[in-house]
Amino acid sequence: MPGPAIILSHPQLGENIGAAARVMLNFGLSDLRLVNPRVEWPNEKADVMAVGAVDILKNARLYERTEDAIADLGFVVVTTGRDRLMSKRVLTPEEAVAELAVEVREARPCGILFGAERTGVTNEEVILCDAIMTIPTNPKFMSLNLAQSVAVVAYEWWKQTEVKPDFKIPTKFRRTHLANKEDLVGFFEHLEGELDRTEFLFPPEKREGMVQNLRNMWHRAELTYQEVQTLRGIIRALSGTKNRRSPKTKD
Repeated sequence: MPGPAIILSHPQLGENIGAAARVMLNFGLSDLRLVNPRVEWPNEKADVMAVGAVDILKNARLYERTEDAIADLGFVVVTTGRDRLMSKRVLTPEEAVAELAVEVREARPCGILFGAERTGVTNEEVILCDAIMTIPTNPKFMSLNLAQSVAVVAYEWWKQTEVKPDFKIPTKFRRTHLANKEDLVGFFEHLEGELDRTEFLFPPEKREGMVQNLRNMWHRAELTYQEVQTLRGIIRALSGTKNRRSPKTKD
């Protein structure tokens, strides 16, 4: 079965990208997406580390922004070991893969986002995602290499979907088709634009935190495409920009 997309945000070393591609192929994953890599691309060092998985590198898609890399995805899990003080579910790799497997089996695009080697993911990237995945490690030494993190998650994917072919979709994970991130971000920006216009997001120094809280709140609602469109229609109606066409008259 196809797997979730692996998204590497601002990776800094070609070796890590190549090693990530190698473990992806080891465990049956093929959709690699790179957000603004900090190395020249294509990259010879990445090819060397990928060994027999060079095709994954050749087929990797490049994006300038994380928003674009996950635009077509519905359910996205972000990996981080730091407490972000956000109201998001925190999952182990086993729990995250169980939910991702549901999305894939129901033909719903999904993905896993990994941050840069030195800085990890940003708060803005965490906000874009539906849940946080944390890999349990020794609390005295928690740092994992980027490729190692991908390996842990990819192995968990293989274990649950290939080693256990009788895997059944847990009832609690069944859901309607979530709106993809492109639709959600469009809704966020539409709403925030109107809130800026009416000076709701005030004072300026508190705007970032207010936007963060709003986006997290809407993410928890797990909106469908139709719900997003309905909410955008409500915003247009309340802002006075709703344009209803008059019925056509016959000659």
